[in-house]
Amino acid sequence: MTALRVPKFVRRRPVDDHAMDDWASQVRSELALELPDEDIGEDLDDCLDFYRLGSKPRCEEIEYLALVRDARDRIDQGWTA
Repeated sequence: MTALRVPKFVRRRPVDDHAMDDWASQVRSELALELPDEDIGEDLDDCLDFYRLGSKPRCEEIEYLALVRDARDRIDQGWTA
């Protein structure tokens, strides 16, 4: 059985947990500044999972969901992005 070789550019560097927590906190802080009237929790997936469609005017709803998804994706990509 042969081992799968992963090209060097695909490998992920080990991530410092403290630096990742700082990055996630920074992203959540930026999101809170963009959405000052919203109660943004620690887990952005929960914000998306528990959001009730139609609870805001359509244009605000689209903006809210896009901002939360973007912040979640930025955190998932990591602080090196």
